[in-house]
Amino acid sequence: MEIRPIGARDWGEFVRSTLPIMQWLPQYQRIWLRSDAVAGLTLAAYAIPVSVAYASLAGLPPQAGLYCYLIGGIVYAAFGTSRQLAIGPTSAISILIGSALGMLSSGDPLRQAHLAMAVAVSTGFIGIVAWALRLGNITNFVSETILSGFKVGAGLVIASTQLPKLFGIHSGGSNFFTRLIEVSKHLGDTNLFTLLIGLGALVLLVLGERFLPRRPIALFVLILSIAVMSYFPVAGKGVKTVGTIPAGFPHFGWPVVHWGEVDNLLAVALACFLLSYVESISVARTFSHRLGYPISADQELLALGAANLVAGIGQGYPLAGGMSQSAVNEKGGARTPMALFIASGGIGIVLLFLTGFMRNLPEPVLAAVVLLAVGGLIRPDEIRHLYCVSKMEFRVAMVATIGVLAFGILKGVLLAAIFSILLLLKRASRPRIALLGRLQGFDLFADSSRNPEVESIPHVLILRVEAGLFYFNAQNVKKEVLERVYKHGTVDLVVIDLSTSANIDLAGVRMLSELDEQVTKAKASLALAEVHGEVRDLLQAEGLGQRIPGIAQRMKIDALIAQRKQALPVAS
Repeated sequence: MEIRPIGARDWGEFVRSTLPIMQWLPQYQRIWLRSDAVAGLTLAAYAIPVSVAYASLAGLPPQAGLYCYLIGGIVYAAFGTSRQLAIGPTSAISILIGSALGMLSSGDPLRQAHLAMAVAVSTGFIGIVAWALRLGNITNFVSETILSGFKVGAGLVIASTQLPKLFGIHSGGSNFFTRLIEVSKHLGDTNLFTLLIGLGALVLLVLGERFLPRRPIALFVLILSIAVMSYFPVAGKGVKTVGTIPAGFPHFGWPVVHWGEVDNLLAVALACFLLSYVESISVARTFSHRLGYPISADQELLALGAANLVAGIGQGYPLAGGMSQSAVNEKGGARTPMALFIASGGIGIVLLFLTGFMRNLPEPVLAAVVLLAVGGLIRPDEIRHLYCVSKMEFRVAMVATIGVLAFGILKGVLLAAIFSILLLLKRASRPRIALLGRLQGFDLFADSSRNPEVESIPHVLILRVEAGLFYFNAQNVKKEVLERVYKHGTVDLVVIDLSTSANIDLAGVRMLSELDEQVTKAKASLALAEVHGEVRDLLQAEGLGQRIPGIAQRMKIDALIAQRKQALPVAS
């Protein structure tokens, strides 16, 4: 008889749940490899110049950005649950690192690199602790409506960052609007050769998508552009290319920082973690909703934490799942996280052998690839549908869009989430109170506004509060109930149906006590119908069980009415 160590099965299940790669890799199909390979190679071609540019924003050497893609892709592919999310440095995090660490490093590039590594390690630990505490539910405040607005805003923001590359001009701007203003000011400086190359690439990409769908058109266009730049005299016409990239893999090791600096770095790490997680989970959910597969918000915490931790000890800096690189990955045909392994492999090969060849990759072609990729994010039909269905949801989506455009992805999404919560609280503070009547021939009661055929019962007012009773709506509920009591005419019994009020707090309990007193002064009686168990327990604990019928035991509306009739004196 085989004796297995106690807990071995549980340990195996824990490892499989912690490493999603152990679930999808055994089921991997060969027919997916071609799509993943094309997507991975296209992503690698996109990631090289982007990561170099973002590293410069962070005040770091160009290879730091490449290491983020190289390491982040491998780690996320093992731990992540999104099939299209691409992990790497983003513009927001790069700018945050550059501005926050510039003063601490005193202009020392080596010091800046070690501080950035330390922030990445700290960000990783924060993510792992958040995963252990199962804090992934914070994303529930980012609704699908917010995602609709987020996609439009993110698509426009990303497109605006590519316009200077497409026109071959210098441009600044801290957000979408200022960036467009800066671009318009410098349109006179447009490099015609740069614009022609970019527009030519964009035309080829659009035609390829139209007539050769699911083919590696983007990769073909990139190779063609490198050949043109290498063998034709276009390079001397001011067309910018990626340039020289240092070769070699990163050396792994802990960052060299003083313990006293950790305090200053923790605030930066927390900001990077929030920025990374909100942006990553928003992008991951965008693709999961579109393609119809589940993701785990808690597991994403671990995936991002692990990726940041390994990037930190691998000479990188904090990273996230960005919309632009993920859009390139998805547009390239990524079916599984295998595309990230292939992208990391492609970057590794370039670092070792092809840095000389890749230096001729023109920036306007990359701008064209990104513009085509994010085009699918901007879908006016979704926003139009929200406007037709729910004006409130439309306003939330617009807040998300304008917030992302004006303040960036993190602040825009958080602003929309706060706005959504405020609207929900406003709606909850004035819950709908339905007037009920008896359905003819039945002992059932229904909303009179939806069922005009219901019968009213003489001297009985029946109301249903369609929400829980809490401190922020209790007084509004009491006010509306009393107004209806006074308007109804002669009332002997007021029945409050609590079948849709599953929750109550002490403010709600005290409101019912006050309501009972006010109804009694109006020479009527208050009764509660269909009281849920937890609500009944709290009402009884506050001593209302003996005062108000329907609390001591759960009673239906018709039973309370019959009980009241029996208690009334019989007319002689």
